[in-house]
Amino acid sequence: MHKVVANAEEAVKDIPNDAVLMLGGFGLCGIPENCITALIKKGITGLTCISNNAGVDDFGIGLMLKTRQVKKMMSSYVGENAEFERQLLSGELEVELIPQGTLAERIRAGGAGIPLFATPTGYGTEVAEGKETREIEGKMYVMEQWLKADFAIVKAWKGDTLGNLVYKGTARNFNPMMATAGKITIAEVEELVEPGQLDPNMIHTPGIYVDRIFKGSNYEKRIEQRTTRK
Repeated sequence: MHKVVANAEEAVKDIPNDAVLMLGGFGLCGIPENCITALIKKGITGLTCISNNAGVDDFGIGLMLKTRQVKKMMSSYVGENAEFERQLLSGELEVELIPQGTLAERIRAGGAGIPLFATPTGYGTEVAEGKETREIEGKMYVMEQWLKADFAIVKAWKGDTLGNLVYKGTARNFNPMMATAGKITIAEVEELVEPGQLDPNMIHTPGIYVDRIFKGSNYEKRIEQRTTRK
């Protein structure tokens, strides 16, 4: 199966309005910058975006919020985005805030084919409202459902033409599990190599999960909050 596409525009060309997207990354680390830019150019709307965060006002998913392309955000951390806050408070944006570990496990469960699991996180809080709860061995648990997406869009450090991916550092937090949970998985990479050039023991996402891959460019690699000594 030929997986290599020319660029981000080709990779996202068939993503329709009202699609459910997973967008990898942790904060501003390991986000699919090229694909986000291509989605903005494409102009599709009504998107449900599942991501660890909502970017910042002028970078990442924050740019898609500015163009009013996102209908719903499912995230665990959104504190760096003033436009997100404005849309939430005005009722323009539907939001589901999910504890970070629960979000990670719901995505992993989606990729593993596990429709329901139990976690103590959130019991007795708003997180558990409307959800089934169970007592297991004397402790109360919230039953959480898997998360899956029409398209999972991830960013890796290196990949080969078969779709095998290697992530660097913090980019491993959400990208690998999202890559397993999309009906179609799109990967943008900093380096694209031929099969056999990646150490098999270092591959984090096997190519079986990846449908499209391309070499990205012009990565900013921003720091969300820079703190330095005086």
